[in-house]
Amino acid sequence: MPLLAASAVTPASVVPTSTQQAVGYPTLFLLVLVGALVPVIPTGALVSSAAVVAFHQTSPLSLLMVFLTASLAAFLGDATLYWLGRRGLNSKNGSRWLEALRARAPEDRLAQAQEKLAAHGVAVLVLSRLVPAGRIPVMLACLLAEWPLRRFSRGNLPACLAWAVTYQLIGILGGSLFDEPWEGVVAAIALTLVISAVPSVMRRVRSSPRP
Repeated sequence: MPLLAASAVTPASVVPTSTQQAVGYPTLFLLVLVGALVPVIPTGALVSSAAVVAFHQTSPLSLLMVFLTASLAAFLGDATLYWLGRRGLNSKNGSRWLEALRARAPEDRLAQAQEKLAAHGVAVLVLSRLVPAGRIPVMLACLLAEWPLRRFSRGNLPACLAWAVTYQLIGILGGSLFDEPWEGVVAAIALTLVISAVPSVMRRVRSSPRP
């Protein structure tokens, strides 16, 4: 059943596939949705893990369902967070959601996002979801540029689709390398964590004093 690492290690013979699907897809949707609102849940790893388990299933629709569930949840989560940010931007007292966005977007990265957004427009939204930790600075840049929700959503839809495809392909790769689903899940999670850590490592290397 396409879902999380915990679900993957359960033998398929123990839990019927229909039961796994009834629990798994809503759980994946909820976790990705919450992860879009509170960027502390490794949603990419969740999608990759779900894709690993779906890859090992006999149903041809399993991978499609993972893709649709993940992309829809990511899109709705981003739209909700953007709407909450716009409310805070138009409020005299601001909001905790807007402050949370500001706290996760350092000044240098926000400035870069604003420059790229002014130069390339909607295309920057697609790239921002594929670059680890790139989503929030670009979203805040859109807020400060006073993009309406409709314009943001038009650009964010292909971004969420591309994001879901990318992490699903990572899961399929992990699933194809191992016979057991749990081994593929471990490999997919490790790969997504490494990818997520690359930007922070690069920033530390650039900021470290040169001899």
